[in-house]
Amino acid sequence: MKHSTPQSEGLDARQAFVPEELERYSRQLIMPEIGLDGQRKLRNARVLIVGMGGLGSPAVMYLAAAGVGHLGLVDADTLDISNLHRQIIHSTDLIGRPKVESAMRRIADLNPLIAAEGFHAKLSAQNTRSLIEPYDLVVDATDNFPARYLINDACVLLKKPNVHGSVFRFEGQASVFSANGGPCYRCLYPEPPPADLAPPCVDAGVIGVVPGIIGLIQATEAIKLILGVGDSLVGRLLLFNGLSMRFRELTVPKDPQCAVCGNAPTILEVLDYDSTCATAASSVDITAVQLKSALAASQNLLLLDVREPWEYEKWHIPGAVSIPLGELERRITDLDPDRPTVAYCQSGGRSRKATLLLRSKGFRNVRNLEGGILAWAKAATS
Repeated sequence: MKHSTPQSEGLDARQAFVPEELERYSRQLIMPEIGLDGQRKLRNARVLIVGMGGLGSPAVMYLAAAGVGHLGLVDADTLDISNLHRQIIHSTDLIGRPKVESAMRRIADLNPLIAAEGFHAKLSAQNTRSLIEPYDLVVDATDNFPARYLINDACVLLKKPNVHGSVFRFEGQASVFSANGGPCYRCLYPEPPPADLAPPCVDAGVIGVVPGIIGLIQATEAIKLILGVGDSLVGRLLLFNGLSMRFRELTVPKDPQCAVCGNAPTILEVLDYDSTCATAASSVDITAVQLKSALAASQNLLLLDVREPWEYEKWHIPGAVSIPLGELERRITDLDPDRPTVAYCQSGGRSRKATLLLRSKGFRNVRNLEGGILAWAKAATS
């Protein structure tokens, strides 16, 4: 679904600056690196931001405030109250609405002089290239590996800069890929990691200020690329640790053997990485709909909640037994290895680890609830 707002026509890139623009951007117009020519570059620029979460929120707001003339916003999720501690572009009154819609409203309030359009859609091999193609550069503000590889490969194939950011708890990183002959994301991470080793923030946790810091770095890099000023993060990976309040930097060389940007690339089109990121563990998954049927058919099925006790107390599937993932190996004798068991957590990451652990200990009849209790709740209301 595509969203637009009243300011979606924006200003004609060729027309002279109107007085409101000169006043609105006056504090950056006086900078020698920007001036009227630089502001015109910003006005003419087209930037696609993928992800309206913790990274995308500050990036979008500052790009809009700076006068980037045309912004594209991509996100498939709806707003949840648990998002608000870090996703500052959104507001409480729009809980339950698409994040794209919420972000578009905020942009319209912040700067009515720019154009913006939103796409309430999940990235796939079918739509990623067409979404990116009309834009000059992409800000990758996603939180999952399939999307990162889709964006990277499309940016390389389309020769578009990719401003990357990611976070984990108190840590974050940022770089610029596929720009000025520099490396791409695959030069750093050639293949997606196994899904069970890459938990999303809903399972791993994140402190809200960290994506704010990384998102601002992404916005800064995007503006520098548009203006053609400064020393960008091309070929460099900037690492941030909020606990120690330190930045470190690693060199990222271009890999001549890279499958997408190397001397003899083997990836010549955008591929779907949902299946690539899956592991053999996916064969032990059970969907929420399947679980409902299984519970109706069997009185012996054990539901194992591997979240933390406070999460269990707040909300759990009726009848579930609580054993947090960190205690599971120590308490494994509490469980019957022959009893049919389904492990679940918030969204499926921790419970997949629990399933693999139990199977390694001889529990052959244990499965993982795909999508966790969030998927269960959605199935219960459908």
